[in-house]
Amino acid sequence: MPFVKGQSGNPSGRAKITLPDGRSLQELARQHTEAAVNTLIVVMADEEAPPAARIGAASAILDRGWGKPKQDIDAGENLVSMLGDLIAQGRARVAGLSSGD
Repeated sequence: MPFVKGQSGNPSGRAKITLPDGRSLQELARQHTEAAVNTLIVVMADEEAPPAARIGAASAILDRGWGKPKQDIDAGENLVSMLGDLIAQGRARVAGLSSGD
């Protein structure tokens, strides 16, 4: 069946996963939030755990407690200059097309 332009191929969205008892996977996961955070805390505090595990646990705790940090992007003069050049090139092409070149 071909797709119709402007219409979603899956208007209902992703199928919801329902457990045999009728709960959603999200509900089940949320019921274990406190235990999961406690596990992250135990791994983070375990000095014998691999450093990557401790850092991952600490990062997950911080992300959930404070949100992921925003990333600032400094475009700088280089990007501004490049954009100006691209705009000038585009205008030159349009001018060339309209003059019949």
